[in-house]
Amino acid sequence: MAYSEFTTIAKARETFNLTVEEKIHLFTEIEPIAPSDYLKITLDENLPLANAINTEKARSELIITPVLLEVRRILNFQIGFFSGTDFNVEAQVGLNGYCDYILTASRKMYEIRTPVVTLVEAKNENIKGGLGQCMAEMVAAQIFNQQHDEEVPAIYGAVTTGTNWKFLKLIAETIAIDLSDYYIKEVDDILGILATPLREAIDGRSNRGSRV
Repeated sequence: MAYSEFTTIAKARETFNLTVEEKIHLFTEIEPIAPSDYLKITLDENLPLANAINTEKARSELIITPVLLEVRRILNFQIGFFSGTDFNVEAQVGLNGYCDYILTASRKMYEIRTPVVTLVEAKNENIKGGLGQCMAEMVAAQIFNQQHDEEVPAIYGAVTTGTNWKFLKLIAETIAIDLSDYYIKEVDDILGILATPLREAIDGRSNRGSRV
């Protein structure tokens, strides 16, 4: 079994004994971050092409990756960015396989280092179809951090088609699925949601005197 086999919320919930909350607006207090001119131009050029091609690969390359790399720029390249990388944590319970995108509060570029803060699952189909897999990946990130003695209060996840983003938040064994959907025209909100927990993790490590 691997991440991709968690095709439903129920399967992830039952396998990992999760409590799922579905009626919460998670990010009402997060400040939006204005996109750079570079990202604005990139999206203006890429969105029509991605929509015309209409494949998961095109949306990943032309929309999702530019947004995530913008977060890396916002945080002065202090975060790790991994795309299509194997993330094998506990294969015996299905926490293995590759993740579309992983963001870490570490500058390391050649290996995934703790803390893993955010995972993004790209889906060309409907958002609901990726929630179970994203939940499993978030549980893996939580365990990965614990295995490396790195306690992170919350793990964040997103399932996105590129134009539509749905965010999740895992604390202990409770996973909340944000009631709101965010669209690429609201990219300032998306950037704020992605950057804020990473910035907090970086600041937390700095305050503890850790090397990031």
